[in-house]
Amino acid sequence: MQQAMLRLAHDAIARWPLQVLDIVPIKVRENAVFAVHLRDGGKLALRVHRHGYHSDAALRSEFDWCRSLAAHGIDVPAVVPSSAGRDFELVVGQGLGPARQVDVFEWIDGRQLGSAEAGVAGDDATIAANYRTIGELAARMHNHSQRWQVPTGFTRHAWDAAGLVGESPLWGRFWDLDALSPAQRALFIRLRDELRGALARFGNAEDRFGLIHADLVPENVMVGMSGMRIIDFDDAGLGWHMFEIATSLYFIRREPYYEVARDAVIAGYRRHRALSDEHLSLLPMFLAARATTYLGWVHTRRGEATAEELTPALIELAVPAAEDYLNA
Repeated sequence: MQQAMLRLAHDAIARWPLQVLDIVPIKVRENAVFAVHLRDGGKLALRVHRHGYHSDAALRSEFDWCRSLAAHGIDVPAVVPSSAGRDFELVVGQGLGPARQVDVFEWIDGRQLGSAEAGVAGDDATIAANYRTIGELAARMHNHSQRWQVPTGFTRHAWDAAGLVGESPLWGRFWDLDALSPAQRALFIRLRDELRGALARFGNAEDRFGLIHADLVPENVMVGMSGMRIIDFDDAGLGWHMFEIATSLYFIRREPYYEVARDAVIAGYRRHRALSDEHLSLLPMFLAARATTYLGWVHTRRGEATAEELTPALIELAVPAAEDYLNA
C-alpha cells in the first residue's frame, strides 16, 4: 500500500508548478500524507484522500471554510493550487482503484501536541497553557461558523444524532464490532438508545451546534515558534460544540493531568464564547458519543493491521466512557 501511494504522490505532484527534490511518507493509511521537499529548500504537505469519504463538492466546501477562517484571523494551513488553478486534482494510482483526490498544503513547522497513544508531555502549567489555547481556538472557530454565510453548494457531513447513533453512523455501526464481549455489546446498544433521546432533547440550536473541526486530537494541534495551529480539517462538518470539546479531551481522560486540561480548555473557550454550566454538564454524554465513533471506525476496517492493533485499547477507553455517562 505504501509504495502504491508513494507512486501516486509522485504522479500527482507533477500537476503542481513545483520543483520537487523528494517526497517522503509521513502517515500512510486510508488518507496518506507526504512531505514534499522542494529544490529551493522549501517544504509542502501532500494529502491523498481515501476513496469515497468526501464528494468533490464536500472537499471544495472544506477549502471554502478554511479560507474564510484564515480571512478572519484564524491561522489554518493554506491550500496550494495546482497548475490548473484547482484546489485538488483527481489522480488514478496503479492498484488503488478509482481516482483519488489529491491536494497540497503549506508546510506547518512545529511539533504535534501529542498522540493518542502517548498522551501529551509537559508539566501542569504547560498542559494548562496549551489546552487553554485549544479552547480559545475552538471558540473562535465556533463564533466564526455561527456568523458565516455559507456559499451556495456548501456541503459537509453532520455529526448529529443520525451521524453518531443512527442506523448507519458516519464512522460505522459501533455496536456490531466483533471484538466486543456480549456484555460490552449490550452496554453500547443501551448507550446508543440513550444517546438518541438525549441528543434529540438537547437539540441543534445555533448556540450549541454548527460547523466544527471535529478532530481536535493532539496529533492535529501543531505547536511551534509562532504559536499553536490546528491542522487536518478532513473530518470537519456540522456538529455540537460540546462534541468538539469532548474530542479534544477524549484520549487523555484517563491521564493524571486530565482535570488540568479539562479546566483549561473550558476556561479558554469561555474567554471567547459563552458556554453555560448546563451545556458543560453534558460533557460525559459527549465523551461517550465520541467513544462510539472510534469503535465504529475500527469495525469498518476489520482485517486491517492498524484497526486490529488499535481495537483493544479503543474498547478499553470506550467502556468506562459509556459507563460513566449511563451511571451518572
